[in-house]
Amino acid sequence: MSQRKIIPVMPVAPHQDAALETCESAEPFALMVLGDSMLPEFAEGEVIVVEPEGLARDGSYVVAQHDGEPILRQLVNRAGGWWLHPLNPRYPDAELAGLEAVRGVVIQKSRPGSRRSRKTYVD
Repeated sequence: MSQRKIIPVMPVAPHQDAALETCESAEPFALMVLGDSMLPEFAEGEVIVVEPEGLARDGSYVVAQHDGEPILRQLVNRAGGWWLHPLNPRYPDAELAGLEAVRGVVIQKSRPGSRRSRKTYVD
């Protein structure tokens, strides 16, 4: 009979976002899309790959820290300021205090279980 191998799991502090704060700052990370704020481009359940050191520019899809939590939005430069724009018109735009709130740029999306549904967002 084989012995089970025990793998210790380190607890994450309640205030930490595991995907955004435990990865090395230069490592790309993956997140699952929740909600419908970025339809039709990003559907719930799709997985996005985020590059923390990616170049954020007008029109980029980004993950940013807003009101204490990470959100996926399109970065838009409007009237001399930066805004987080949801693609679904049912949601409001949010003004971004500064680009330091951007955690990374979306470089790829895919639907779990489907190899052909991959799309990249890099030039």
